[in-house]
Amino acid sequence: MSLDDSHDARFDTVIDRRGTQSSKWDYMEKYYGVSPDGGLAMWTADSDYPTPACVTDALHRAADHGIFGYYPVNDEYLAAIQWWMKTRHNWQIEPSWVLTAQGLGNAIGLALDVWTEPGDQIVIFSPVYHEFRNKVEKSGREVNECPLRRDGDTYMLDLDDAQARMTGREKMLIWCSPQNPSGRVWTAEELRSVADFAAHNDLTLVSDEVHHDLVYAGSTFVPMHIAVPEHEDRLIVLTSASKTFNIAGQRTGNMIIPNASLRRDMQTRLNALDYKPAGLSLLMITAAYSPEGAEWVDAQVAYLEGNRALFDAAIDTIPGVHSLPLRSTYLAWVDFAGTGMSYEEISRRVLEDARIAPSAGPEFGAGGETFLRFNLAAPRATIQEACNRLTAAFSDLQ
Repeated sequence: MSLDDSHDARFDTVIDRRGTQSSKWDYMEKYYGVSPDGGLAMWTADSDYPTPACVTDALHRAADHGIFGYYPVNDEYLAAIQWWMKTRHNWQIEPSWVLTAQGLGNAIGLALDVWTEPGDQIVIFSPVYHEFRNKVEKSGREVNECPLRRDGDTYMLDLDDAQARMTGREKMLIWCSPQNPSGRVWTAEELRSVADFAAHNDLTLVSDEVHHDLVYAGSTFVPMHIAVPEHEDRLIVLTSASKTFNIAGQRTGNMIIPNASLRRDMQTRLNALDYKPAGLSLLMITAAYSPEGAEWVDAQVAYLEGNRALFDAAIDTIPGVHSLPLRSTYLAWVDFAGTGMSYEEISRRVLEDARIAPSAGPEFGAGGETFLRFNLAAPRATIQEACNRLTAAFSDLQ
């Protein structure tokens, strides 16, 4: 596929998000010192093109109806999730397995609340999505960080090392599949080894699969439950339409729990909190998980293929800088180690000279010390501008 083949007007149009209370754009200066006036927001994992027409059409119909009363989880919503998992991931789930949370961050918080106690240790494999650590620590639990081993451009499991780090106080393993920030797509064999590790240490296994729809040609995503059905007695799978369709602000995600006992535990807690999902979010997800939504996702992945090819080619021309090849997600993981610069100098050049706000690599834990993470879910012109700015910021290395 050439870059020209991946152009699509649905994703090419630049939309100004400034002044819309977008956390990605309107809070960039607060967190990174980069003004939205002239700066590029490439940190928060949401996209800068609109969600598909099938979703916005559903919202228009609801607005035209004009009544926004109680709206429970319903059969149509559950059937849409079931259809999506079967047709997109070959995963046959039962509607009864699906419980809702206020997004996957909330789902992780709920899982910690239901199946662990303050002071328990929680296993994560780093570098990994920084909110895993944040959620664990906010809940009064402790992180047991197990580093992944980097082999060239690929992160690998080192379960012997992880086992040596176990203290006996661990109660849960929070797993990221596909892997954020590296875009690693785990094989079924690797997933089985993770689940066996969880079983050996008697850990509840929470598998965050939020990026499962954004996988590139040559890689195949395997849902954890398909890989390890024999371990469903300890498995909670987290999925959401949020990243796929850019609707994270609707704060609704799924906890898919095949085991009836675990499901009762979580349902009891949700009942105690009187939690119910927002009605408009259910309408949006139902509309997204459809043939029209599937066509849009396929087009988005093709567009992102072009973005990552453009970005990687530019980054890899900078001596000492390397963008790890993405297998999934729209989050480029860029290593600046070869420049020999301090992290402070790398950040200064990107934030001040290039006026780009990416996510800081050290936030992702061990292994992220020399990295920055760049969000590529933007119009092609934005990615080209980012490439121009980054190559200029490091032009003295040429």
